[in-house]
Amino acid sequence: MSLSQAQKKAFRSIGHHLDPVVTVSENGASEGVLAELDRALRDHELVKVKLALPDRDDRAAMLDELVTASGAEPVQTIGKMALLYRHNPRVNPKLSNITRFEEHHGRR
Repeated sequence: MSLSQAQKKAFRSIGHHLDPVVTVSENGASEGVLAELDRALRDHELVKVKLALPDRDDRAAMLDELVTASGAEPVQTIGKMALLYRHNPRVNPKLSNITRFEEHHGRR
């Protein structure tokens, strides 16, 4: 499933206020990092990831690896921050960043 431009715009708006929940350093995408990313995407659907790598090409390669490993879709990348989305049909509405934002802003 590919996100529409309208969905990406809405998700960028939500993501702007999020703090990174996963940080990837030069150690790369270890099992622990991938497990934490999977848990965060399952619980929150939309998460911000910090790619703490100095080289832009290394960050791009790491983002590709994270997207492939997690099944998430990249929404936006700015500098060392990436916003990832993975739909969860059985998400807990109290944890989902998308549902909470929509309820808070009267969009549901």
